[in-house]
Formats: sequence, C-alpha cells, structure tokens
Amino acid sequence: SVHVLSPGYVNARLEKETPIFNKQRIDFAPPEKINSLVVSSNQLCMSLGKDTLLRIDLGKPDEPNQVELGRKDDAKVYKMFLDHTGSHLLIALNTSECLYLNRSVQKVRALSRWKGHLIESVGWNKFLGSETNTGPILVGTAQGQIYEAEISVSEGSLFSTNPDQYFRQVYTVEEESGPAPVCCLEIERGIEGKFFIIATTRKRLFQFVGKVPEGTEQQGFSSIFALHADHLPSFREFPASFGFSEIAFYTPKLRSNPRSFAWMMGNGVLYGTLDYSRPDSILSDERVWVYPSDIDITVNKPISIVLTQFHFLLLLPDRVKAVCTLNGQVVFQDLFLEKFGLLTRMIKDPTVQQIWIHTEKVVFRYHVQRESRDVWKMYMNMNKFDLAKEYCKDRPECLDIVLAKEAEHCFQNKRYLDSAKCYALTQNYFEEIALKFIEAKQEEALMEFLIKKLSNLKPSEKTQATLLTTWLTELYLNWLGILEGDPSQRNLYLDTREKFRTFLSSPKNKDCLFNNRASIYELLASHGDTEHMVYFAVIMQDYERVVAHHCQHDEYDEALNVLSRHRDEKLFYKFSPVLIQHIPKKVVDAWISMGSRLDARNLIPALVNYSQSASTQQINEAIRYMEFCVYQLEETQQAIHNYLLSLYALCRPDSLLSYLEQAGTNPNRIHYDLKYALRLCAEHGHHHACVHIYKVMELYEEAVDLALQVDVDLAKSCADLPEDDEELRKKLWLKIARHVVQEEKDVKKAMACLSSCALLKIEDVLPFFPDFVTIDHFKEAICNSLEDYNKHIEELKREMEEATQSAKRIREDIQEMRNKYGSVEPQEKCAACDFPLLNRPFYLFLCGHMFHYDCLLQAVFPNLPAYKQAKLEDLQKKLAATSQPSKSHHRPKDTDNISLGKGQQSREQIKADIDDIVAAECVYCGELMIRSIDKPFIDPQKYEEEMQSWL
Repeated sequence: SVHVLSPGYVNARLEKETPIFNKQRIDFAPPEKINSLVVSSNQLCMSLGKDTLLRIDLGKPDEPNQVELGRKDDAKVYKMFLDHTGSHLLIALNTSECLYLNRSVQKVRALSRWKGHLIESVGWNKFLGSETNTGPILVGTAQGQIYEAEISVSEGSLFSTNPDQYFRQVYTVEEESGPAPVCCLEIERGIEGKFFIIATTRKRLFQFVGKVPEGTEQQGFSSIFALHADHLPSFREFPASFGFSEIAFYTPKLRSNPRSFAWMMGNGVLYGTLDYSRPDSILSDERVWVYPSDIDITVNKPISIVLTQFHFLLLLPDRVKAVCTLNGQVVFQDLFLEKFGLLTRMIKDPTVQQIWIHTEKVVFRYHVQRESRDVWKMYMNMNKFDLAKEYCKDRPECLDIVLAKEAEHCFQNKRYLDSAKCYALTQNYFEEIALKFIEAKQEEALMEFLIKKLSNLKPSEKTQATLLTTWLTELYLNWLGILEGDPSQRNLYLDTREKFRTFLSSPKNKDCLFNNRASIYELLASHGDTEHMVYFAVIMQDYERVVAHHCQHDEYDEALNVLSRHRDEKLFYKFSPVLIQHIPKKVVDAWISMGSRLDARNLIPALVNYSQSASTQQINEAIRYMEFCVYQLEETQQAIHNYLLSLYALCRPDSLLSYLEQAGTNPNRIHYDLKYALRLCAEHGHHHACVHIYKVMELYEEAVDLALQVDVDLAKSCADLPEDDEELRKKLWLKIARHVVQEEKDVKKAMACLSSCALLKIEDVLPFFPDFVTIDHFKEAICNSLEDYNKHIEELKREMEEATQSAKRIREDIQEMRNKYGSVEPQEKCAACDFPLLNRPFYLFLCGHMFHYDCLLQAVFPNLPAYKQAKLEDLQKKLAATSQPSKSHHRPKDTDNISLGKGQQSREQIKADIDDIVAAECVYCGELMIRSIDKPFIDPQKYEEEMQSWL
C-alpha cells in the first residue's frame, strides 16, 4: 500500500512488516526435561534431567557436546551461571554444592570451598576475566552473604588441582527482617578507577561505590565493601515482594558499559539509565512501571526480565510482554500455547542481542529487528523532537513529519522563529506556511522562513530562488525603513542592516541576485535607500554605477577610492575627465599607481580638455603624468611624446630643449614627430629647439641659417656635423664667414673661422671683405696660406720620386721573372690525374706542383666566381676561333702575313688572359684550397650513389 505523507515524499511499505520481536521455535526435542538454560557469547548450556549437561556452540549447532555430571545422589540443578566469554560455567545444586565446567574440558569439577552455600547469583568480572581465569568475582547466596572468589584452570598440569583459588565472605545484605537472598549481582567500572557494584534482594537494590587503586584490581573488591562496614550503602526499597527479583542491563556495544537497567520486583519494574559520572549512585532517570491488572503477583507473577535498547520484556507463565521504556506502553504481547507447557526462564545473549525462552520441553528464540523503527514517533509525541529527528535520519518521510509537528508545536507556543526554521525544512506547501506567518503578523519569522527556504533550494530551482530573493529584499527594506525612524530601535536596526548585507553578499545568492539585479536596483531606488544601492552595486562589481553615484553627489574622493581599489582600466578612462577637473593631483597619483595597466593615449583627451582651461599649476600635473609615461614606463607611442612636447613648448621651454637633446639625434630612435615638433617650436619661437630638430633632420643649411640668428657658436657646431661631405661643410662655414664679415663686420672673428675650419682658405674669405680694407689684418693668414702651398708642392715632388723608383723596381722584377725557368724530369706526373706530365700541355708552379692544362682547368673552374667563369668560357671560345685555318687561300701573301701577325698577337693575349685566371695560383697551395676547407669530401647530391657503390 502507498501512503502520501506530504507533498515531497511517498511512503511505500510492505503489506506485512516484520515485527520487532520475531519468535522462532528451535528444532530441538530434548530427551529429558529442561531444568535450566544459559547462553552467552553464542555458547548455550542446557541442563537436562538429573545428570546431563548439553553444550552447544551456536556457530556450529550441529555439533552438540554432552557432559555427565556424575552425581549418584538425588541432587538436582538449582541454577546455572555462564560468564560473558562463554568459557566458565557454574552449576549450583539444591544440595548447597557448586560444580564448575570450563568450555575447553569435558570433566565437571566440584568447588570444595563453595560447599554449604546455595548460590543465588554471580557477579562476573568483565575486566580481568579470561577463558582460563575468572579473575575476582562476587557470589551471592540464599543466606544473604556476598563472597569473593576466583576460579582458575591449570593448563597442561600433570596433577589435578582445585579450580577455586579462594572463597571469602566480604559482606552480608539484609532487609527489614534480616539477611535476605542475594538475587542478582553486577560489577561495573566507571571513570577514574571507580567501581560500582549492584546487589539486589527481594525488595532492595543496593549500590556499593568505591575506588580500586590502579594495578590492584587483581586483589578483588573487599576494599569497596569495607567502606560500608559501619553503615548501609545507598539502596532503593519497595514494599511488595513475590519472593525474588531480577535486574537486567542493556549494553549497546561489546566490551562497553551498560547504558540502562530494568529491575523486576514486587511492585513493578524500576527502569532508567546509568550515569557513571555521578558520585554515589549510577541510577538516573528512574521510573517505575507498575504491573497492570492482568498481572497478579500471587497467581501469575513475572518470572524473568530482559532489557533491550527501547523495551523490556517480562516473562509470565504463559506469555511475553514487551513494554516500551520511552512511554511505558505495552507494545507487544506473545501468548504461548498450553501444549508447550509453562514458561520457565528467559535470558538474553548480550553479544548477539538474541533472547531465549524455554519450557521443560521446548526452546524459543526471539530476534530483535530494527527496534528503533517507531521510536521517532514516540519521541515526537513526547515533544522530544531532537531525539525524534535523530532516529529518522535515514527516513526522510518520517523526518518531514517530525519537522512539521515541531514547527506546529513551536508556532502554537509562539516561538515563531523556531517554527519558521522547522517549516523551512519540511515539504509542506510554501504558500500555506507563508500565509500562516502573514496572518499572525510575524514578519521577522516570515523572513527567517524565506531565508531558510532559500538556502535549501537546489541550483536548478532558479525561478523559486528569484522569487524568494526579491521578496526577502522587499521585506528587509520595509523592516529597515520602520526601524530607521525609531531611535529606540537603533541596535535592532544595526543588527537587521547587518543581516540584510549578509544576505546580499552571500556567495550562494550571488548568481541569483546578479541575474535579477535590475529588479533589486528598482526596489532599492523605490525605497530611496542609496546607501544599500551603492553597497549592492559593489557586491555585484557594478563599479560604474558606484562611481557615477559618487560623482553625482560631488564625492570625488570616494569615487577615486573606488577606482583605485578595483583598478578597472575602462572605468578610469570613463571617469577621469570628470575627476581631473576637481582633484587633479590625486587623479594623477592614481594613474601613476596603475602603472602600465593604463594606456596613456586614452587619457590624453581628459588632459587636453583639462589643460586648455587650466592654470600653469594644473598643466604641471599633466606634464608630471606624461613624464612618468616617457621616463618611467618608457612609452614609445608618438602621440604621448608629441603631447609632452606641446606641453613643454607651452609651459616649460627649458625642459623642451633638454627633452629633445635626451631623445638623441638618430631619427630611427626618436619617438616624436619631427615635423610636428619643428612647427610647434617655430610657433612658440623656440629657436634653439628648432636648430636641434634641423640637425636631427640633417637639414644643416637651415640649421646654420637659423643658428646664425641666435648664436654664431651654435652655427659653428652645426657646420661641423656633415663629416662625410666636405663640400657641404665648406659651404656652411662660408655662410658663417659671410655672416661674420658682412653682418657683424668682425675681421678677427672671420680670421678665427679660418682657424676653426681647415677647409677654408684666405682666398675663399677675401671676396666677402669690402674693397677698402687694410691688408694688416690678413698678413698672417696670407703668409700661412703661402707656406701651406709650398709644403704641398714639396710633398708632391717627394711622391713623384717615390713613384719613379717603384716603377723601376717593378720593371726589373718583370725582367727577372721572364728569365726564370724550371726543369721537368721525363717521369714527372700530373698532381691531379697522376698520368705522365709531358704528354699534354702543362703548368709548373713555384711550389713544385705540376698539372696538365685540362686537369688544372677542371679543378679551378667550379670554384671560380660566376663572372670569372663566364669570362673564361668567352676566352676559350675566342681561342678556339683563332686556331681555325683561314678559308681565304687566294689572298695576297702580304695581306696574309699582316693578318697572321695580328692573329698571333691576339692569340697570345687570349692565352695570357686564360693563364691569369686558371694559373693565378697553385690549386693545392693557394687561397682556393683554404676556401674549400668546409666543403664535404663527397658531393651531397652524389652521396647516395657513392654509398651504394661501396656496398
């Protein structure tokens, strides 16, 4: 069946859910009646008839072990006790004797020291006990005495020794009438070495508390009982009794302390939790479940009790009742058929959480399955919502019911904020809950509900997120508007404002707010909340809106702070024209701090508009930024340099000239426009700067002409610049001389020009002087000029004599070379082809190498430059043409002689030209061999062919 619990969940359950306590009859037919049954750690021990003991390892149920007690008297098994490890079995007989059987042996041993005591209970030592040794344990008798004992099994001993190490009395428990049977014993260890011992009689529950020093646990518990020798320990007492009592404990995990208890006695069941931090009593949250009317302690009194996590089970003669410890309600009752006989005992194996029940004929077992399945509902009905949620974590449909109930409970108790938080986690209809808070006029709770609901939305639920964020913004703005006008609510206003800002800046809401920012801006504007409009714009990184807002309200410093903080280049370009009109120095400082991130070309319009209407001081700010760009950032953009030039020309002439000089004279490395700079300087009358620009442009005549208007020395420095063009230099110096003579009429200065430039002579300068001038001023210059001419003539004579001597030596060397010869032996061979040399025309070099003409030609030709190769081919063609016989046999003899003479002369000349090319040097000893040093031995194009030839 399918039940719709809430809009968000569907609960699908099986038709028949497995019960919590699932009974199973064990397939076992005992040969004799069952007297007693104990089970622990999956080890089951059963007493059958008079003398038989059956042991079963429940992990191997098909391999039972039978042991005979070996008693020949009428003794019967009174009770059996099995320790927590399932190793030590104590068998109390009705003859006040006690037997012992270890799991590892087959023989039952009598405990001689125990004789004479009817054993009612045993308190096992869970801390020191092992499979071979029980450690110190406590034993309760029917006479009210508590004994301390220890049982040990000697492994591999040749001689049989008594297993009981000692057996000494430590205490006697009493009721009003005197000593009473010790029905149950339990030993537990708390914190800091503190031990708690619980002992029960028919009406009383005693607690013995004391510390056992660390390292002395093996000495037993007598020290704890000694503390209560003079006074009774703390105890609980109830008036009624049905002759015995039984206490059960629940331990959640193996080897941990019990967490709860249930004591079955005459008036009912005392149950609660165990708190080991308490000083005197570990019993806590005690409650009494009174027996209902169907339980009569005189007729069908309870027999046994076991405790689970949330229930205790009572064994009656014909049935089992399960009572929930949370609400005291009977939640389960199982009636047994009469054919099975009366129920005898119920025990629980604490290690596997299984419950065993037996009659004299039959054994049953209960499995506890998902005991906590309905616990959440009980806690919910008790209004313990935290515990209810704890037990339905993995069941969302149940968790939703608990949350809805908790939300409704909080709403009814006017805890509206808590109610809103719970409602936000449920799947109840959103509209119903929202209307509920609106009708109750709980706007703060409604906001809390919307915030929680928003935080629980999935990323895909964008529409719902948009709705909630817009609604919350409206609610926040309304609430802030109300609080702002009330001075007494100042603290609440500040707290709400902080919450609103947290909401706006939440990373989870960022995308939704960004996509819906237009609506949010409209809401903020409609409420006139400019403060939060700016705050929201900053969060959305809508800095343009923030800066524009500050500028509109004349908050220029704030606007610049926003720009400087977020360093957005585009915003600097957009708002700089406005800001520089009001705070120029700060704006320039901000530009400089941005460094190369700003493109100065985009800021020039702002500077131009600013500087046109500004004072010199304001222009200085523009110059400061331009200088930063040029000198610090090393900008090379022409527009930046041109603008800086214009500012210098307008306001700082001195800086103009130093800037131009620093830029250098290499046009390729100058970043300003030379023509623009020239025109600018000319307009403002900066002649020095114009002269410098003319020099850079290599317009030296214009530079000298302009320099002569300013300073003759400046003109002289210009005149010396064209170092490679003497004619131009002379022309420039003549201009300077003409200016000095004609304009300044200074003969001495004119003569100084002659000494400054070696190219000028006195005869070049004389035409500039007037006709009537005394020669005294030129006497020295004329004498110097004549001396120079004499020196020059003498120099020419010396050079002519040296040339004559050189020609004479050359002619002698040529004559000597003509008469030089070398001898060649008949057996000499060509250095190239290794064939006899004298067979063909050959060359003999001074180094001793000899080559055939064709071999030398073949070696030299590939290494000649292209023009020499062409010339050599042309000479060879001409030589071939002259060697052909003449076809004109009818010519006169004289004519033939003349022609032959000319042909022979031409042929000899061709051969000489060929020799000059081919035999200029030895191919092995000359430069040709040096130049070919980096050439491979094998031509790369013929490498493959050569390699194949070697294979």
